[in-house]
Amino acid sequence: MMEWVGQKVLDAFDYARALWKLIVRAAWELARPAERGRQEALRVITRQVLFTGVDALPVTSTIALMLGMIVITQAGTQLPKLGAGGLVGSIIVIVIIRELGPLVTALIIAGRSGTAIATELGNMSVNREVTALTLMGIPLQRFIVMPRMVGVVVAMFCLTVYFDLVAVLGGFLIANAQLTIPFEAFIEGITRALSLADVGFTALKPLAFGAAVAAICCHHGLSVKASLTEVPQQTTKAMINSVTVCLVLDLLITVPAYLS
Repeated sequence: MMEWVGQKVLDAFDYARALWKLIVRAAWELARPAERGRQEALRVITRQVLFTGVDALPVTSTIALMLGMIVITQAGTQLPKLGAGGLVGSIIVIVIIRELGPLVTALIIAGRSGTAIATELGNMSVNREVTALTLMGIPLQRFIVMPRMVGVVVAMFCLTVYFDLVAVLGGFLIANAQLTIPFEAFIEGITRALSLADVGFTALKPLAFGAAVAAICCHHGLSVKASLTEVPQQTTKAMINSVTVCLVLDLLITVPAYLS
C-alpha cells in the first residue's frame, strides 16, 4: 500500500513537472521574437480564440443566466428569514464573481474546447503529422502548443468576465421580479461588496485555469503514439485531469487569499 501511494505521488510530481515545462516553453516561444511563422502562429491563435470564446457564447450565456437566477432565488427566499435581506449583493460577489464564474467557465472550456484540442493533436500524432513537423525542423512549441495556449487563456479570461456579467443580469431579473429591488440598489449592493482583492483574484483565476487546461490537453494530445484507440483514452484523461487541476488551483488561490 505504501509503495502504491508513493508511486502515485511520484507520478503526480512528474505529471506536474511535464505540464510546467510545457507552459514555460510556450511562454518562452511567445516572448521570443521570430522572423518566420509569425503569421501562421497568429492565425492559429485567432482561430482558437474564435472557437473557444466566440463559439461558446450561447452555452455560456444560458448557463450563466440560469445560475444567476438560481443563486438569487435561493438567497432571496432564505436571507429575509434570517434578517439579512440586504446581503444579496454580497451573495452575488461571493458565490458568482469570486468562485462559480471562473470555475464554471473553466469547466465549460475544458469539456468543449479542451477535449477538441486533445482530439485534434491526438489525430495529428496518429497521422504522423507531428513527426513530419519535427523532421522538417518546425518547432512544435511555436506552431502547435503556444498558439493554442494563448488562444485558450485569452478566451477564458474574456468568457469569465462575460459569464459574470450575464449571471449578474440573471440575478437582477429575479431580484427585481421577486424582491422588487431596483437596478440602482442592486448594482450598489454589488459594488459595495466587491473589493479590489475580489477583482484581482477573479482576473487571476481564469489565467491560471486557461493555462492549465491548455497545457493538459496539449500534453495528452501529443502523448498519443500510433493507435487510434489512444485518442479517446487521452481525451478522457485530459478532461478529467483538467477538471481536477482547476479545482486544485481554485483551492490554492482561494484559501490563502480569504482565510489569511
